[in-house]
Order: sequence, then structure tokens, then C-alpha cells
Amino acid sequence: MAEKDSKFEQLKGNAKETIGNAVGNEKMEKEGMQEKAAGKAKEYVEKGTDKANESIDNFSDKFKK
Repeated sequence: MAEKDSKFEQLKGNAKETIGNAVGNEKMEKEGMQEKAAGKAKEYVEKGTDKANESIDNFSDKFKK
């Protein structure tokens, strides 16, 4: 679910940036860029968390055997 949220935030930011650029609204364009960057950052954190949890699970599985 969190991955969908970060992708949606990127999509929303991209749309806002594009519309701001099209109508000449620099504030909207910058807000869109920020939202898109925040969505990307969340995505990377989620991927990192998933990898860390996977590594922990693999490590603990070695001690269960």
C-alpha cells in the first residue's frame, strides 16, 4: 500500500509541475517538483526497508537450522 502512495505522490507532483509550467505558475511548478521528489524519496526508503527486512529474515533463518 505504501508503494502505491509514493507512486501516487510522484504522479500528482508530476501533474502539478506540468500544469504549473503550462500556465506559467512557478509556485505550482515548484510545488509539483517538491511533491515528486518527496514521492521518490519515500519509494527509496520503502525499498531500503524491504531489503533490510529481507536481510534480517535471511540472517535469522540461518540460526533456526
